Amino acid sequence: MAHSANKSGTHFLAVFFLVIGSAAAFGQKAVPDSLPWSVRMAESVIRRNPSPGALDFRPRPRWGYVQGLVLLSLQQVWAATGNPRYLDYGKQYCDLLIDSSGAIHGIRIEEYNIDHINAGKILFKLLDRTQDPKYKKTLLLLRSQFEKHPRTGEGGFWHKKIYPHQMWLDGLYMGSPFLAEFASRFGEPALFDDVANQFILMEKHGRDAKTGLLHHGWDESRRQKWADPVTGKSPHFWGRGMGWFAMALVDALDFIPKDHPRRNDLIGILKRTARAITDFQDNETGLWYQVLDQGKREGNYLESSASTMFVYALAKAAKNGLLPGETMRAAAKGYRGILRHLITVDDDGTVHITKACAGAGLGGNPYRDGSYEYYIHEMIRTDDGKAVGPFIMASLLFESLHASENPDESSPIK
Repeated sequence: MAHSANKSGTHFLAVFFLVIGSAAAFGQKAVPDSLPWSVRMAESVIRRNPSPGALDFRPRPRWGYVQGLVLLSLQQVWAATGNPRYLDYGKQYCDLLIDSSGAIHGIRIEEYNIDHINAGKILFKLLDRTQDPKYKKTLLLLRSQFEKHPRTGEGGFWHKKIYPHQMWLDGLYMGSPFLAEFASRFGEPALFDDVANQFILMEKHGRDAKTGLLHHGWDESRRQKWADPVTGKSPHFWGRGMGWFAMALVDALDFIPKDHPRRNDLIGILKRTARAITDFQDNETGLWYQVLDQGKREGNYLESSASTMFVYALAKAAKNGLLPGETMRAAAKGYRGILRHLITVDDDGTVHITKACAGAGLGGNPYRDGSYEYYIHEMIRTDDGKAVGPFIMASLLFESLHASENPDESSPIK
């Protein structure tokens, strides 16, 4: 049984430092339920994975987008609490895989895999904090991938070299916020145009006019078996795919200048995306389904990574004034649903999040055809980083807004 939310963000830092005191105070002790959910989950992550190299259930450390997502969320806990424990955990991961020249063990830029970019987002804060030149070298290395990254005819990034002519929703999150932050920090304003173009092209080719949802992938060549021979779209609306897209928009907009000529276009895409997302929110639980528009069709299920990503994106957009205030009601309803239906807590206080799709893609070997049967039969996992990271980030948003213990739809923020 999931515990109910127990402490609002009104005394977040005070409770945190009173109970924790220092990183050494935790050790193997139980995770106190007096802490905010963000900290409880962050501590649970570290307890489950003493080495950050194991964050994606693999025995050996690798440079991966899942690790990047979870560690980015822990950096945000560090920013909220000031406790270096969470920043150092990400530093430990980077130092396992990055050498003094800035090279990343196990990857080659020539693979043109946009997933490799995501973990680079944690390097910005590490560079700020340590001034270690190797982190800047790695940032420049990841930036260099886009100089020759293969593109569609209109300039959209292929998802990977091994998936030619294809844009996937996932790729928008992996690459675009990184490029937008890089542009802001290192003075490359032309990159803002490129970032905006990625969203515009993905919506242009992926959006369904009837539902407003975006198909998981689009094949410009129409050669893939999963691609509609006329439109090039994949068959279904995958929850996490839309989650990646929504998070990418709100995160990239953190860095797109207020006076950029395409900023309003991106806000328009965000508004259409949010409208579609809220249209398909389950009224009873506040959550979202693995296949978004198929509701209670046999085999479909309420999925945690999509739900946490949508709550994060909607809450952040509302907080930042990008979407109207009533959007926060949908976000609060979703957050309450996550706490009630997806979060469980062990006797020692360790927090878990359940019902995450372990992975889904298109094409490849064995071939993934994008059918309804494909999506509902992918492995379902507990404590998958693709749900853990957005849950932490969503929790931080509600804590920072002084959310009540059980936010209700009529007044989610006190």
